[in-house]
Amino acid sequence: MKRLALLVPVIAMVTLTAQPSRANEGVFLRSLAGAWAGTGTVKVRTDARPIKVRCRFESTANTSSLDLNGKCTGLILISRAINSHLVSGGHSRYTGTYTGAGTGVAGLMGTRRGDAIYLEVRWAKNVNGDRSAQMILQKIGDDGLKLSTKDVDPKSGKLVTTSEINLRRSAPR
Repeated sequence: MKRLALLVPVIAMVTLTAQPSRANEGVFLRSLAGAWAGTGTVKVRTDARPIKVRCRFESTANTSSLDLNGKCTGLILISRAINSHLVSGGHSRYTGTYTGAGTGVAGLMGTRRGDAIYLEVRWAKNVNGDRSAQMILQKIGDDGLKLSTKDVDPKSGKLVTTSEINLRRSAPR
């Protein structure tokens, strides 16, 4: 269960820094500010049964950054803080780090396309047979946010969703 955090990236804190000259980036980031709550599922391994989780977040944003702070809890006692820091390198490209998975600092690299940021993860240690995974932070309409992770199952070679958290705007705590 300690690997729960591996599979729910970008849950407790996401920091996105965008190039200030891109007005659309600032509009996108500010649209993610507010309180969020929801549920989802997490798999500790690609071949494991999903664990139901409940999540709550508070986010703040401006034209160049987003901070998303909160936690997800599952199986009564499972809860893990996760931290991710992303920096825009221009042309909608992001690089950064992720910590909190219990495997050390993971590297992140990806792009924003439309209302989603797609990230490749490079874990510090093997997870599901390798050190690679995918993370997606996706805005859904005005009041939805979807956080997901995908990884390749080492037995079948198929891409498997290892976490999917669906959030809706909620009242601040």
